[in-house]
Amino acid sequence: MRDPLSVLTDAFTSFLFGKVETTRLPVRTSTGQAQAVYLPTAAPGLGDSGVIIGREVYSGKGYIYDPFQLYGQQLPAPHWLVLGESGNGKSALEKTYVLRQLRFRDRQVVVLDAQGEDGVGEWNLIAQELGITPIRLDPMTALDGGIRLNPLDPAITSTGQLALLRTIIEVAMGHGLDERSGFALKVAHAHVNETITDRQPVLMDIVEQLRHPEAASAEAMNVDLDDVRAWGLDVALVLDRLVDGDLRGMFDGPTTVGIDLDAPLIVFDLSHIDRNSIAMPILMAIVGVWLEHTWIRPDRKKRIFLVEEAWHIINSPFVAQLFQRLLKFGRRLGLSFVAVVHHLSDVVDGAAAREAAAILKMASTRTIYAQKADEARATGRVLGLPRWAVEIIPTLTPGIAVWDVNGNVQVVKHLVTEAERPLVFTDRAMTESSRPAVPEHVQAAEWEAEQRAALIERQQQMDESSESTVA
Repeated sequence: MRDPLSVLTDAFTSFLFGKVETTRLPVRTSTGQAQAVYLPTAAPGLGDSGVIIGREVYSGKGYIYDPFQLYGQQLPAPHWLVLGESGNGKSALEKTYVLRQLRFRDRQVVVLDAQGEDGVGEWNLIAQELGITPIRLDPMTALDGGIRLNPLDPAITSTGQLALLRTIIEVAMGHGLDERSGFALKVAHAHVNETITDRQPVLMDIVEQLRHPEAASAEAMNVDLDDVRAWGLDVALVLDRLVDGDLRGMFDGPTTVGIDLDAPLIVFDLSHIDRNSIAMPILMAIVGVWLEHTWIRPDRKKRIFLVEEAWHIINSPFVAQLFQRLLKFGRRLGLSFVAVVHHLSDVVDGAAAREAAAILKMASTRTIYAQKADEARATGRVLGLPRWAVEIIPTLTPGIAVWDVNGNVQVVKHLVTEAERPLVFTDRAMTESSRPAVPEHVQAAEWEAEQRAALIERQQQMDESSESTVA
């Protein structure tokens, strides 16, 4: 029973100002029924300028993404991380993205192709379609006229050459160079560059100088010549592997003439290299520095550097440091670095955890395909994904991924055109998973049916447990 004074006060207020609100009785209903009161809404897209990826699953809107268009406005950095287990569509996304980017005249792409079958990399079909010959690095054919990349190429600055030599040695040795070994390498490199002017210096020149150092180099530091020779012995043995070991022929001669760095697409075919050997990170280091000094130029072109099996980079402290510098440097010159990895745990729990964290921080775009539940939770913690996104990652079907573009998180279905399909779905892509190939429209229908069933199940559970009172 209301207080009589309150009733009189309300009546007087209504007489002066009119009835200010309508009193409605509460209605008892279930949560499922109450959801109809709130109309569905969709998150805003990324704009309408750039490359179309597919459609946003919940709203059906077209999903367009381009790091060069978004950089400086919605993206603090143009770099991109792609995660997910094999067979879920990472390769298809990479290939269609590159093909669509190349429709713009000011785009250029370099791909480090670490996978393949039948003796060629999986980007071979696309390269053939565009009339491009991949740069195939193969120690078995290097001595018979194969491709060579010279770490001492004059196109690389003297400082870059020395940094590259140090990285090669540190990766192979598994630890950093001490001061004495570093000094022996420095004086050998300086002497080779000063004395060899009629041709490109090569690694054998460095090895010979380390074995037989000049007396002047010892006198400059007031040390014995035998000491300088001893300091450089381990360095010489490591470099000898590139000259006369299992990697011979690829880096121990002048750079092969005819490598077209102005082509719209440059493919480094690394499929003949053992991905689990020390050769792969060494290759990554050499190719990365070689590209930094010969490919990235201030010519207003927008460049994409796509690296498959990128854990070979991020999991090596020395190679990761080189690429970290490349990312910082390339951002000023229009470079978008795309790293493709299967599991985030491959890098965040590795030997280069600090360097990996720095590289991941630079990737403002993250695309996550299906992962197991525990891996999805770990990924969500590292990348700061919302809980709803983490929960649906294990349920995603091939071709559908969670996209996080600097905090704008959406679920996107990647669409492939009929013209792209023969180039994208190679035999390798279709057999890298035990899951049978499913037509695109069936994948989308199955996923949407699963989501609806899960939603109905959750509603039923909530209805059975309790009912909500809605005013």
